[in-house]
Amino acid sequence: MPEPSGSHVLTFGQRVQRARERGGKSRPVVAGLMDQSTEWVKAVEKGTIGMPRLPKLLRLAQVLGVEDIAELTGDDRIAATTYTKAVHGDLPIVKRALTTYRLTPADREPEPADVLAARVRAAWKMWHAGDTEHPVRRDVEGHRSRIANLLPALLADTQHASRALDGTDRRRALVALAESYHLAQLFLSFQPAPDLVVLTGDRAMTVAQDADSPRAIAGAAWYMNHVHRDAGEAAEARVELAEQAAALLNDQEDPEHIARRGVLYLAVALSYAKTGQAGDAWRYWDKADAEARQLGDSYAHPWLIFGRGIVDGYAITIHTDLMQPAKALQVAESLDLGRIPSATRRAYHLIETARAHNMLGESVAAVSLLGKAKVESLETIRFNLHTRSVLPELAKSGPRMVRQDALDLARQLGVPA
Repeated sequence: MPEPSGSHVLTFGQRVQRARERGGKSRPVVAGLMDQSTEWVKAVEKGTIGMPRLPKLLRLAQVLGVEDIAELTGDDRIAATTYTKAVHGDLPIVKRALTTYRLTPADREPEPADVLAARVRAAWKMWHAGDTEHPVRRDVEGHRSRIANLLPALLADTQHASRALDGTDRRRALVALAESYHLAQLFLSFQPAPDLVVLTGDRAMTVAQDADSPRAIAGAAWYMNHVHRDAGEAAEARVELAEQAAALLNDQEDPEHIARRGVLYLAVALSYAKTGQAGDAWRYWDKADAEARQLGDSYAHPWLIFGRGIVDGYAITIHTDLMQPAKALQVAESLDLGRIPSATRRAYHLIETARAHNMLGESVAAVSLLGKAKVESLETIRFNLHTRSVLPELAKSGPRMVRQDALDLARQLGVPA
């Protein structure tokens, strides 16, 4: 629909509000149809948050009864790079590793279960170490690349052992296989490969159940929730699955059980926040907080990274998802990143803090924090959906004092701006 003659150019949010009011729908009605909070609809209309990614944008047009999406976007060009996930160069390696089927037994002895467990522990350390500068090429070797090159052999060896070993050793091999699939899930979480995300999640849960290990099942439930949520697919985050897995761990109070139970409470809290259910979100965050307190301030799980640091860090995400950026920044002021022994997780929480600043129109702080996140883990910020959407906007129409900084950062990350 063309703009009225002589009128000023409407923002995306103003177009949404116009379409909503023309259709006679209230904000709560639109929020319910979108599985979002009323505050989310208000934030869109007021421009506090920007245009959503394409799948949600199409859904919004449907809810508002808009046949031509240009009625919402106006003359603004919708860059595909803003709404699609960047492809990592090593994605084909991971895809081949996951879709290679070995129908005949390997002509070799399986590795012992303790050796496989040690290899998986080393892989987790690689993932959480972030990115390193190559000593010869002087470029950055990303944690995703290192894991992608390690996964084919790790998956093949853990699969072989889970078939060839018996009894307790077989169950331990299955646990190692489940964690190998979790690493693949993390690699795939921001890649344009939703079929592989579902595949790895299903395989991880299947082998965890085959291992008859409540701990492994808990890990599988967390990553099933975690990767879908971080990839912006909240509808796929399984709240009921996380609750059931947490219930399996109520019989013991050792640190492993406490940490896995706590991370599942976080999963539920974050899922509820995505859909605007504040009361349920904070009720489950409180449960995760109680588990972290029981473990002590210095504790952090070696690969789930559950502990005081990420419980506080995810409080920022919950406030931001609930459209409470000022409260998110109050939490961020006291967040101790030193309690998070993972470069990838530290980068993520810095990005979430930048998101809160951006919602408040504080572009200088937002760009500064994105720069800090790049230092922590370049590949984490490069494939983050918020980063890929906000940097082009800031480079094009942000305050003049940050446009060049946003453009420079976008170019360093390979984000078209």
